[in-house]
Order: sequence, then structure tokens, then C-alpha cells
Amino acid sequence: MFPKYFVIGAINAAIAISLGAFGAHGLEKSLSDHYLEVFETGVRYHMYSALGLMLVALAAKHLQESKLLVNGGRLLLAGMLIFSVSLYLLVLTGFSKLGMITPIGGVAMVAGWICVAISFKNKKA
Repeated sequence: MFPKYFVIGAINAAIAISLGAFGAHGLEKSLSDHYLEVFETGVRYHMYSALGLMLVALAAKHLQESKLLVNGGRLLLAGMLIFSVSLYLLVLTGFSKLGMITPIGGVAMVAGWICVAISFKNKKA
């Protein structure tokens, strides 16, 4: 898990930075303030999740890749993609129904962090 998820997290951090710059410089004149804020929310949670995925990858070395920790990483990755990508697409296409799937990503991220917390709580010293 360590190298794979760390690389995925780092690549997604780079993507989040790139999309943030695109939103700030490429979309500011073509979108309303509301849609810019929605795009920014997607970028912010994209970055949080990317950094979180890297942290989970580092923790996997410490916990010998417990199944719960691996599942936590998977949930974080899935949540990041569902949450952020649905917001990006909502802003870029104007298809507001995409906002209905965004909470699924948020729930996946919360569940992922709960799995990470439990895996550490269950770690034997």
C-alpha cells in the first residue's frame, strides 16, 4: 500500500494545485461567485484528501498495512474522486443534479477517516 497510495496522493495534490490555479485564473471571469466558491470547495477537499491519502500510506508502514487501514485509504480515494469530481463537473457543465452525488463522496471520506482512527486504536503496542 505504501508506495502506491503515496504516489496516488502526491499526484492528486499536484492535480488539486493545478485545478486551483485554473479556477483562480481561468474561470474567474466566466463563472459566478457562487460557482467559483463551489469549484474552490472541490479543490480544497481534493487537496485535503490527497494529503490524507499520503498520510495513510505512511501510516501503513507503521501498522503493517492492516485491512482496516487499507480500506480507509480506499474510502478516502473514492470519496475524494466522487466529491471533488462531481463538484468540478457541476461547475463546468452547469448540470446541477451532479450535486446529489457529492454527499456520497463526503460520507466515504468520513468513513475512511473512521477506519483509519479505528486501525490505530486497535494497534497492538
